Amino acid sequence: MAFDAFATLALAVAVLLLGGWLNRHVGVLAQYNIPTPITGGLLFAVLIMLARAATGLEFQFDATLRAPLLLAFFATIGLGADLKTLKRGGPKLALFLLAIAPFVVLQNAVGVAVASALDLHPVVGLIGGSITLVGGHGTGAAYAGRFADTLNLQGAIELTVTAATFGLVIGGLIGGPVAQWLMARHKLEGRAPEHHAVDPGHPETAFEAGPVAVETVIVALGAVFVSLLAGGWLDRNAQLGPVTLPAFLWCLFVGVLIRNLGALSGRLHLHQETVDLLGTVFLSLFLAMTMMGVKLWELLGLAGPLMLILFAQSAFAALYAALVSFRVMGRNYDSAVMAAGFIGFGMGATATAIANMQALTARYGPSPDAMLIVPLVGAFFIDLVNALVITGWLALPLLGGG
Repeated sequence: MAFDAFATLALAVAVLLLGGWLNRHVGVLAQYNIPTPITGGLLFAVLIMLARAATGLEFQFDATLRAPLLLAFFATIGLGADLKTLKRGGPKLALFLLAIAPFVVLQNAVGVAVASALDLHPVVGLIGGSITLVGGHGTGAAYAGRFADTLNLQGAIELTVTAATFGLVIGGLIGGPVAQWLMARHKLEGRAPEHHAVDPGHPETAFEAGPVAVETVIVALGAVFVSLLAGGWLDRNAQLGPVTLPAFLWCLFVGVLIRNLGALSGRLHLHQETVDLLGTVFLSLFLAMTMMGVKLWELLGLAGPLMLILFAQSAFAALYAALVSFRVMGRNYDSAVMAAGFIGFGMGATATAIANMQALTARYGPSPDAMLIVPLVGAFFIDLVNALVITGWLALPLLGGG
């Protein structure tokens, strides 16, 4: 049974409504800040699995809108950042990256160690390591073909897809509870919401005041669309250069330019609450569509050695977040939110990281530093680190290197 793009979008909305209802009525879900798309998406995946078992039907969902939704979300991240914030967050961004970089090396060490203990090829440990967890589906798919050709590793593609999917789900399930435990353990409190208003003396930090309205939505949507168009153009032309960046980073950077140049000129004042609202909608729909595509029967079908590696990775990510990331970043509310974000991209994806943080900030108040630093590290810098780390691991004799 195939669902076109609009039917898939309608189902994604239903998934979000279902997840919101569950989070309101099941206390443990709200208590541990499980993101709504994860809650609704997991239940939807269970229902699809049961329907497939009962009827034999295969369900296919159109993924056409998924990429634009993710690009639009990152555009709103850029539209919500000002240059002063970027400058202020620079040292913390570097500190967070230094704190997280060793995790990528150790994540592979955990994977290889567990794989060796289970008498598996060490490469399986890398597949259950940063190749799929930090790297995600794209990096996993890129290496799967290589392992299948050079090492004759059977089922490499299936293993990478399964590991990346597991990481996406588990990253959304454990990030909130770990942050909740840290806040309770260290008696941390959130902060009151910030109210943005236009300050004529400092236009570079200006935002339009007042409630969300039709005009504020139209202006914000216009800025998002311009970010998508300009970011897409930059991405296509940058493909010919020596260094390429992911498309969503171009959209984010264009958003930053629109936000700051518009404010400096005094001709464009974005309404922050509207930008935040649109960003949440875009991200929630993207994650809901992603979770709708999770094939639980494939995960359960590989509930053997690979799953043992992945459960070990889950425990290690939670420990690293609590013992390293949280402590290095200051043992405060912001560092607890960052810990949830770190688990999100360390086990799954940057979108999962931000969903984890949004679930926390919606309950305890904003964390501007976390919402700026984590996306930049998780969406760009950590991928550079991961590429170097994977190359180093594959060069070891243990893994067939020279």
